[in-house]
Amino acid sequence: MPLDIKALVASRMGENYDLHHNYLNRTLVKVQRTIGFDKVYTRAKGSYLYDKDGNDYLDFLSGFGVYAIGRNHDGAQKIIRDVLDLDLPNMVQLDSALMSGLLAEALVKRLAKQGAPHLNAVFLCNSGTESVEGALKFAKCATGRPRLVSLKNSYHGLSYGSLSVTANPYFHEGFGPFVPGVVNIDLGDLAALEYELKKGDVAALIMELVQGKGVKFAKDDFYQQAQALCRKYGTLLICDEVQTGLGRTGKWFAFEHWGLEPDIITLAKALSAGYVPAAAIITRRDIYQKTFSRMDRCIVHSTTFGRNNLACASGLAALAILEEENLIENAAKQGAEIERRLLELQKRSDMIKEVRVKGLMCAVEFEEPKSMMGKMGWKLVHSLDKGMFPQLIVTPMLSKHRILTQVAANNSDVVKFLPPLIIGQTEVDRFMVAFESVLGDLKKFPGPVWDLGQNFFKAMKSTDAQEEELAAH
Repeated sequence: MPLDIKALVASRMGENYDLHHNYLNRTLVKVQRTIGFDKVYTRAKGSYLYDKDGNDYLDFLSGFGVYAIGRNHDGAQKIIRDVLDLDLPNMVQLDSALMSGLLAEALVKRLAKQGAPHLNAVFLCNSGTESVEGALKFAKCATGRPRLVSLKNSYHGLSYGSLSVTANPYFHEGFGPFVPGVVNIDLGDLAALEYELKKGDVAALIMELVQGKGVKFAKDDFYQQAQALCRKYGTLLICDEVQTGLGRTGKWFAFEHWGLEPDIITLAKALSAGYVPAAAIITRRDIYQKTFSRMDRCIVHSTTFGRNNLACASGLAALAILEEENLIENAAKQGAEIERRLLELQKRSDMIKEVRVKGLMCAVEFEEPKSMMGKMGWKLVHSLDKGMFPQLIVTPMLSKHRILTQVAANNSDVVKFLPPLIIGQTEVDRFMVAFESVLGDLKKFPGPVWDLGQNFFKAMKSTDAQEEELAAH
C-alpha cells in the first residue's frame, strides 16, 4: 500500500512529544514540558499557529527568523507547486541548472539595487552555519592568511568553523578544541581590533551587525571604523546576515544601516520562504575565483543539495514576495511602533533596563526592580537559577496570552521578539497589551508568576534526579 501521509498525520497527531522523547532529543522535550511549551499545533497561516481546538497563537518568534513572509504563504506554495509540476531535472551535479542560476541572478540584482553591486558572485548552500563555513574558507583562500577575528557574544552557527568564531562559551562546552587562530574582541573595541589586524595575518573579521543573542548592535561609528581598519590591513569583512538579511532589520540587508561595503555576506533563514532550507554566500568575483582558481579546483568547495530546484524556487519566492508586498517597509514601520510603545512602557516600569530594536528584531533587557517586593522576587529567582527570570515572562506570554516569544540568551535577563514581517496594528496591539499585563503580574510578589519560577526549579531538579536514578539502574 502506498503511504497515505494525510491519514498518517491525522491518526498520529498529538503523539509529537512522545515521539521526540523516544527517538529524538528527549532533553529538549523535558524543557518544553517544564516551561509549558509542549503545545500541539495542527495548522499554521501567516502570523499565527493553531491548535486542534482552533485556538490561535501569535507567532512572535517566526522560527528564529525563518518565517519572514509568514507561514504557508499562498504565493510561495504556488511557486513551489509549479516547479514540481514542471518535472525539471534536479541535482544532475555535472550540469549548470537553470533554477540555481535564476536565484543567483536575482540575489545579485537585489544587492545592486541596495548599493552593493560589488557583491556579484554567489555560492548556494542549505543553512546558515554552512554559509558561514564557506565564507570563512573563501576568506582564507583569497588572502592566504590563517587567522580570524569575531565579536564577543556572537552567534554564527554550530558546525566546527562557525562554532569556532561563535564567541559564546555556552555553545563551546564539551566540543573543543576548536579551529585555531580565532580571536574574539568586544563590540566597540577598535584598539583591540587594530592590535590583531596589524599583525598582517588575519583573513577576515566576521560580524553580525545586529547580534542575535540579545539584539546588540553598535550605536556609534564602530562598524565603519572597523571596515576602514580591514581595508588598511588587507583583511576581508564578512557580514553574517543569516538572521538580519532580507528585511528583518527594516532594510533589505543590515549593512545598509551603516553604509558598509562588505567583501562577503551570508544569507539563510528567510531565503527559504519557510519551506525548503536555502542559504547563500555572496562575495566579490575576484574572491570567489581565488577559491575556484583552476579547472581541477572547480568543486573544491561544494555541497550536494545546495542548488536543488525546490530550494531555489523557495528563494525566488521569498525575494518576490518581500518586494511585492512591501514587507521591508512594513518591518521598519511596525518595528518603529513597537519600539515607541516599549520605550513608553519603560518609563512606567522599574525593571526594564534597555529596549533594543532594529526593524522587527527586538529585545528587552531587565534589571533588578527598585521596589522592595520586586527586589525580593528578583533575588529569589536569580538565587535558584541565573537565567530563569526571562522565562517568567516568556511562559505566561504563551500560556496566558498565546504569544510565542523567546529567552534571548543563556544566563541573561533578556527577552527577544522576532515577528514575521507581515504583522500589522492588530498583532502589535495584542503583543503590547499582553507584554504589559505580564510585567504587571511581576509586580505582585509573592504571586503566581514568581511561584512559577520556583516550580520550574523544582521540576528541573526532580527530573534530573529521576534520570540519575534510571542511569544508575
